[in-house]
Amino acid sequence: MQFHEVRFPTALSFGSIGGPERRTDVVTLASGFEERNTPWAHSRRRYDAGIGLRSMDDIDALIAFFEARRGQMYGFRWKDWSDFKSCKPSEAVSAADQVIGIGDGVASVFPVVKAYASGEAAYARPVVKPVAGSVRVALDGVEQIEGDDFEVDTLTGRVTIFAEPLVGVVVTAGFEFDVPVRFDTDRIHTSAATFQAGDVPDVPVIEVRV
Repeated sequence: MQFHEVRFPTALSFGSIGGPERRTDVVTLASGFEERNTPWAHSRRRYDAGIGLRSMDDIDALIAFFEARRGQMYGFRWKDWSDFKSCKPSEAVSAADQVIGIGDGVASVFPVVKAYASGEAAYARPVVKPVAGSVRVALDGVEQIEGDDFEVDTLTGRVTIFAEPLVGVVVTAGFEFDVPVRFDTDRIHTSAATFQAGDVPDVPVIEVRV
């Protein structure tokens, strides 16, 4: 995967629009009933980083970032300001936020996931780009110490616990995370609105699988 472990400037992504999309195939039968199916196990996120009126220094930062990624060539990290941590936006991250596994006495590596639940339905989203230094882990509610008890691979979103959790031990985690994305265009259009500010009407960004 062609991916740069660098985050799009958060000052420029703040205020962007976007969110998850799904792909659903809908077939209407002669009876009027429908059959629905999806080839996607996971949603895919799209964003528009069109940043409107900004300072010329911001425009310069955007162009530099775009050129360094070679347009669509290289992926990068993106902070989704509406969904970037394991808990509710108004809460602080805690080690008990998400269940990421149950101990079996053998497994020591657990993928980071975030659950989205509504009613009886739930979806577990893989989190492959946790933010370094933000991950907290607990075993049966007892918080562990990063470096002494566990380590985090921020490139793949996996937690390795040095002492394999015993059978039935609940492994939980809290974290902040980024979305792996790329530019969805090889062109950036800019204009100088004034001597001090510029305009960038459209900067499409799309999530990539890593």
